[in-house]
Amino acid sequence: MQQEKQLTNKKRKWELPHTYALLSFMIVLAALSTYFLTAGSFDRVEENGRTILVEGSYQAVESSPITPFEILQAIPLGMEDSAQIIFYIFLIGGTFGVITKTGAIDAAVYALVNRLKNNGVLLIPIIMIAFSIPGATIGLSEEVIIFVPIGIAVAKALGYDSITGMSMLNLGAVCGFVGGMLNPFTVGVAQSIAEVPLFSGIGFRLIIYVIFLITAIALVMSYAIKVKKDPSYSYLADLPKQDSIASSNTEQIAFTRKHAFVLLTVVAGFTLNVVGIFQWGWYLTEMTGTFLAIGLVAGIIGGLRINGTFDAFTNGMKDVVYGALIVGFARAILVVMEQGQVLDTIVYQLSEMISKIPGTFAVVGMFFVQLFINFFIPSGSGQAATTMPIMTPLSDLLDIQRQVAVLAFQYGDGVMSTINPTNGVLMACLALAGIPYTRWIKYIWKLVVLWIIIAIVGLLAAVWFGIS
Repeated sequence: MQQEKQLTNKKRKWELPHTYALLSFMIVLAALSTYFLTAGSFDRVEENGRTILVEGSYQAVESSPITPFEILQAIPLGMEDSAQIIFYIFLIGGTFGVITKTGAIDAAVYALVNRLKNNGVLLIPIIMIAFSIPGATIGLSEEVIIFVPIGIAVAKALGYDSITGMSMLNLGAVCGFVGGMLNPFTVGVAQSIAEVPLFSGIGFRLIIYVIFLITAIALVMSYAIKVKKDPSYSYLADLPKQDSIASSNTEQIAFTRKHAFVLLTVVAGFTLNVVGIFQWGWYLTEMTGTFLAIGLVAGIIGGLRINGTFDAFTNGMKDVVYGALIVGFARAILVVMEQGQVLDTIVYQLSEMISKIPGTFAVVGMFFVQLFINFFIPSGSGQAATTMPIMTPLSDLLDIQRQVAVLAFQYGDGVMSTINPTNGVLMACLALAGIPYTRWIKYIWKLVVLWIIIAIVGLLAAVWFGIS
């Protein structure tokens, strides 16, 4: 009896709802809105291959409330509408699974550590740049988790702490994700919805990416140097020593000719995709075909054989199920709003609200909206699928370039991912590294504030210079 009483008196920890639960709630909320919001629509015209809302054409129409059974149907309809993007994510995940299974990435990291271990501080910018590149090109995110033990072991061997080890990997990838020059999961999805040329505006994105990366490297290097000089400076100094991350022997993994050929295959495949996009007008189907070829060739060269290659391929697809299907759930929200004819009403109301912000500063309002939404939809592709159908016509009404609306989404999604507690990747990395979330916030908040300032300045510059 006493034991039962003690159990009853224990405080239950509040848990954040599952991302799919939040999306399901938003689908239901969208359906309820069809009963309370005025149904309305804009006139639309086709212009240069893009569907554009006609400014001033909004008018109320007959109400079309969504029934409970239509709510359930919205999810498969959302999956159907997003099928191309969903399968694209699955197939890229499978390819990355094959590349990882060959051991080429692990071997390359260890070879780099061995070569520069006498100049350990130089490893920080090198590793951050190395992880930012796939972040900017293939949307490296969840895959960072598997490298955390390596990063922590390397950092500790060099006299740093777990925060340094995690930052080298996680912040490096996030910088690439924020820059997103060729990121198919964020920029690719957002631009396809916004109906702007795929991966256009790459020059401007490159400049902002470099600025984000430099500031992150400066923070990590400054912190690491202080910790090595005085271990009590570490935000983890007063915590029990973490033994969950096994130390790694960097002498045991050799970078072989096989690994080199695998990485050359990957580089060649990425180069072909870049050329195809800009020279031959490739889109998701062609890019997916190239990724499949990369995976098959890398698997054979890497010694996985046919069966091993496809085992790694299917395992890689399993790793991205969470993020891929979110796109369909997010699309279901829009299916409901479109069927209930309240999407245009929301666009109209948002435009009225943001239009009160003086001139070009309206894009700052769009950025902060994206920061807020990222808490509920931490998936970059999911957030793009949810918000860009609203932000695209909104940008038209506010006379803001659609490319800038994509940038507002991109920066809002990327910056928030460094502190968002609903971000599964961040929380998994912190758990592996043994870093309490509150300690991470103490460490990262200054960089987040700086990044917000950089994002705002970048967005205003994009408007002023007419980035398209």
